[in-house]
Amino acid sequence: MKRYQALADELAHSIQAGVFRPGERLPSVRQTCAARKLSPATVFQAYYLLEARGLVESRARSGYYVASRPRLLPPEPEIASRPDGDSSSVDVSELVFEVLQSAMDREVVPFGSAFPSPLLFPLPKLGRAVAATAVELDPWSTVDDLTPGLGELRRQISQRYLIDGIDVAADEIVITNGAMEALTLSIAAVTTPGDAVLVESPCFYAVLQTLERNGLRAIEVPTHPRDGIDLAALEVAIRRHSPRACWLMPTFHNPLGATVPEAGKRELVALLAEHAIPLIEDDVYAELHFGPKRLLPAKAFDRDGLVMHCSSFSKCLAPGYRIGWVAAGRFRQAIARNKLTTTLNTNVPAQLAIARYLQRGSYDRHLRRLRSTLAEQQEQYIAAVARHFPAGTRVTRPLGGYFAWIELPDGSDALALQRQAVRNGISIAPGPIFSARRGFGHCLRLNFGHPLDARAEAAMQQLGAMAVQASQG
Repeated sequence: MKRYQALADELAHSIQAGVFRPGERLPSVRQTCAARKLSPATVFQAYYLLEARGLVESRARSGYYVASRPRLLPPEPEIASRPDGDSSSVDVSELVFEVLQSAMDREVVPFGSAFPSPLLFPLPKLGRAVAATAVELDPWSTVDDLTPGLGELRRQISQRYLIDGIDVAADEIVITNGAMEALTLSIAAVTTPGDAVLVESPCFYAVLQTLERNGLRAIEVPTHPRDGIDLAALEVAIRRHSPRACWLMPTFHNPLGATVPEAGKRELVALLAEHAIPLIEDDVYAELHFGPKRLLPAKAFDRDGLVMHCSSFSKCLAPGYRIGWVAAGRFRQAIARNKLTTTLNTNVPAQLAIARYLQRGSYDRHLRRLRSTLAEQQEQYIAAVARHFPAGTRVTRPLGGYFAWIELPDGSDALALQRQAVRNGISIAPGPIFSARRGFGHCLRLNFGHPLDARAEAAMQQLGAMAVQASQG
């Protein structure tokens, strides 16, 4: 058990025993660090966990308090997945397309969507930035820095790394058409058809589709629904399969919502460096943290240039603009060449608009509002699961992002539930699309990035009733 988990369990027991009463303030993070000789990160993780369990609540500039009315919420999933450890060819695209087709209709309730509500983003301000930069556009800017991307935008991104103490030079960054291009360029730079690639189990279906398209084999590694990839199992897989690359989402994992603790990320990078295995780090949800500070990526511990850190503005600022990037480490030249021979360049007006928006200092204000909204919606959706879903349902409590992973009672069929939900105007993302083996047949991913309005609440009630019926039949 991790230190923060042990601290959270101890505090939870004290709350349940009445040592801390409803509404009473818990010891401050500083006091707890001093008394128990723990790092602030460990204490914050424990308090986040208690908050996710509904036992405590945070108050701005005041601290953490025992919840006045502790919520009765579904328990979290407790164990990592257990894939068989063999590498496998990937054949999921048809299933993914079938499922995702149902989420593209505006009239469908988008629990299965991969995107948060577009109404959460400052699109009018970005539109004005596009208009202003288009009028002022220097004609030579359409060819300057053609493949790596706009110099000013790369400089702004480099500064955001520096805020977290991560030394990423602007010259290391390649601007891409969204994070997906960053990821596909990265995997192409370090693999050839037939190679094996380490992935989480479950993992984002677009990872599996990319491996399938490139003729690569997937090695699915057990992944804990709260703490991310199992590092002991990862080491076994490395020794058994000699993979050419590792493709992971260590922070706010899609679909689980899991986050590898900081010490685990450090250990992960060291393990991969020991075997000279490149890491493709998908970190598109990094800015959507619910705690007071952004969590460090695995890239922060990279001393060998083996980590390709991929992210974008699509999930946190500008959906539809398709502006992403990769901090490419030692693979920068190979990735830039791949970019040059495929898409050549990324939309210049969109790059200019986002660079201007970042320069004017509105980004962090927007992010604070967005994080607060998503954290509140997570609580609302998990409470709705408690109200409507069958007994025995489990759901994760992510520390950020907008996805939760739901484990239905054994015997439930998520694919059958998905088909029934679609007929009733509700999209869900069933577990089998997140596995090369089409496992997780009793699981689904829930998107809480849209408001739980009356329509969504009614859909949760209807979906829960279907799940109850399925679990009984």
